[in-house]
Amino acid sequence: MKRAGIVFLFLLTASLLWPQGQPPNTAEFSSLVGITLADLLEHYGPPKTVSAARGNELWQDDVIFQYDDRDFYIHKDRVWQVRVASAHGISVGDPKQAAVLTLGNNAVDMGDHLLLPAVGSAWPIMLRVNFNNAGRVSAIFIYRTDY
Repeated sequence: MKRAGIVFLFLLTASLLWPQGQPPNTAEFSSLVGITLADLLEHYGPPKTVSAARGNELWQDDVIFQYDDRDFYIHKDRVWQVRVASAHGISVGDPKQAAVLTLGNNAVDMGDHLLLPAVGSAWPIMLRVNFNNAGRVSAIFIYRTDY
């Protein structure tokens, strides 16, 4: 009987540690993506720097507010994309294999990046993990796919 309890405890602990392969809940992202410029400034204060990113089309131009640990991409008066140092258990510098295991079976491997749709938001949100030539995470983006 004692052995059964130990096995049960082991299985319970292992199930909590093993990646579940579920899409990330947008709770950790919804406070970032979709907020207004006024809310961004109220919550984070003035950015360290401001830059522009030119897209292929005029409507794809963005203003980027850069802070120490994240960059906010703004279209009109809303944040549509955020670049972060870590999200959903993955950090910049991690090996690709670790990112694949962490994100699970729902992630789509596109070779130089992984895509994982997030659930539970009023708008479609995607987690994108980019890799450099050495196979390490080079950037992590959370963005609205409808922009």
